[in-house]
Amino acid sequence: MARMPLAQRRRQLTEAAIRAMARDGVPRTTTRSIAAEAGVSLSVFHYCFDSKQALLESVIETITEHYLTVVKEAIRPRTTLLETVRAGFQAYWDHVCAHPAEHMLTYELTQYALREPGFEHLARRQHELYCATYAELIEQVRLGMEFELRVPVPVLARYLAAMTDGLTLNFLVLGDGTGAAAILDMVADHVAGLVHGERILPLSGRIPT
Repeated sequence: MARMPLAQRRRQLTEAAIRAMARDGVPRTTTRSIAAEAGVSLSVFHYCFDSKQALLESVIETITEHYLTVVKEAIRPRTTLLETVRAGFQAYWDHVCAHPAEHMLTYELTQYALREPGFEHLARRQHELYCATYAELIEQVRLGMEFELRVPVPVLARYLAAMTDGLTLNFLVLGDGTGAAAILDMVADHVAGLVHGERILPLSGRIPT
């Protein structure tokens, strides 16, 4: 087995854990099955992660990183704030539709953490991470388009985290993509109305959608 840096090996095992848990469920996924999924020995797993809590926290952070990367790219300033916000929502939604099992896993992780003694902090960490992620995205858009919000960033971030979390679960249960798109349109319009002023990009500065 080829040697690789610890951070890279941890990433390999985390991605293997995501695949295994999305396929088999959190309770049925063992350290042995994760090691097998990654193609490494069990001793390598224990070298990289000293507890199941550490592994699950890495899984939560990595799943969030998966969609954060595509959303950050999508919310480059466009002609209007509404277009920019809607593009960000669409990037997230495209990820949900392309990786439904991964998003389903996030809810299972929450329930598992809340029910398993000693793991409760992971559920809190998960939802705090969602809020922090939206705060980061809001600041990226705000600085790029030069506007001020009518509500505090933490409040809007928590609102968006709760909205997308609920809408994602609703979609996973009902499978109504058309209804979800209409809700995203409505929320994007709402967010675009929560500003004091917006800089409209000149024709030369517009980015094709």
